[in-house]
Amino acid sequence: MKLRVPFVKRREPNPEGRMSVIEHLRELRRRVIYALLIIAAGAILGWIFYDPILRFLEHPYCSVPAKHRFPGTEGGGCHLIYSQVLAGFTTRLKVSFIAGAVLTAPFWLYQIWAFITPGLRKNERKYTLWFIAASTLLFAAGVALAYVVLAKGLRVVLGIAGSGTQALLTVDSYLSFVVLMLVVFGASFELPLVVVMANLAGVLPAKWLRKSQRIAIFLIFLFAAVATPTTDPFTMCAMAVPMVLLFEGAVLFAVVHDKRKARRKAEAKAAAAVADEDLDTPSRIDPIPRPLDEPWGETT
Repeated sequence: MKLRVPFVKRREPNPEGRMSVIEHLRELRRRVIYALLIIAAGAILGWIFYDPILRFLEHPYCSVPAKHRFPGTEGGGCHLIYSQVLAGFTTRLKVSFIAGAVLTAPFWLYQIWAFITPGLRKNERKYTLWFIAASTLLFAAGVALAYVVLAKGLRVVLGIAGSGTQALLTVDSYLSFVVLMLVVFGASFELPLVVVMANLAGVLPAKWLRKSQRIAIFLIFLFAAVATPTTDPFTMCAMAVPMVLLFEGAVLFAVVHDKRKARRKAEAKAAAAVADEDLDTPSRIDPIPRPLDEPWGETT
């Protein structure tokens, strides 16, 4: 006996993955609703574990020497303030939402992947899975590096005002700064993946990449100088140096890929030439007639 859930319309199997425009819109709406529900469930967990998450985000600021930050009133501890009545509530809501989106990222990214998959070929699905895994790892590596560099950058930025000054940071402005720092570092580490994708698509050949390496390195340092929120040399170099190393790795991948591609083209061309020669070679004809009952190829 099969149980049917009321108000839920069961989808009919579609092995070819073909849908009309209305069906695409319905599928998009369904995936978006699922993704929002998943993020909302993660935000509830972020709301419950708000205190340890906030302590984790406050750690770079608390590692700054006490003479450069506001000590507070409870034994000279580390404190962030807020100056509006609803600022505490909105801060907790923001932190919960960001934490929920990060914690549940594999699940709502799967909803996006499930919407895109029917329109891809089998080999394209295989490469896309590799690219999704690589982009996730690169983004996580950039976020981890940003968290380590954040404490050093705050020391430089807060200490540049000189002795006799202390920073009175609000929790809203500090969290916005931290989130921006993490996102910028994470997004910048996606550069080699973009280069690899462009090379696989034939847009950026390895020959062109090798010629423009110096210009690319200069542009990477320029981007790091503009993109880093702290605008100090330490944070700029902390972003630019790994980006340069990742870019060089992408160039090396492009060189190897283009060599293999050229070798495969040469082998295919040679095979085609051999096939053409076989077609141009005349078949062997026996000049001596023989009776039809004799086997082919035997001579009297």
